[in-house]
Amino acid sequence: MKLPSGYRYPQGGFKGRHVLEMEKCTGCSICQYICHNITGAIGMVPVEGTFPRNRKGIFPQVDYGLCVFCGFCVDACSFNALYMSQEYELSTYNRLQLIYEPRLLATPPSASGHSHFIVTKNDAYHQEKSGTSSRT
Repeated sequence: MKLPSGYRYPQGGFKGRHVLEMEKCTGCSICQYICHNITGAIGMVPVEGTFPRNRKGIFPQVDYGLCVFCGFCVDACSFNALYMSQEYELSTYNRLQLIYEPRLLATPPSASGHSHFIVTKNDAYHQEKSGTSSRT
């Protein structure tokens, strides 16, 4: 699915992993407040460093084990510091890897390229245009 990067929820309806623009975040905690009554997936954590717009130095951290991808945190952010990306493959065998700290949220997802799904009699897998495949 190809959607423009940096869109907000009403513009496409697709909700992937959050991306945090740390230079825009003020640490107001509105995202945490909005999420608190839904799942409590967002917590504010301190980050070392100096940030001109965020004197408290606290930023959102998202636990994708709890997140329901409702997008209310993105809609509530008055500073456009959060947006939803196209990255939706977040599964892992380690529960702790589902917790995305602020610096990890600030890393935009890498482009996965174009691939198509191939189903055979005994197998199903993705094949990218370069010829490599990832079996499921």
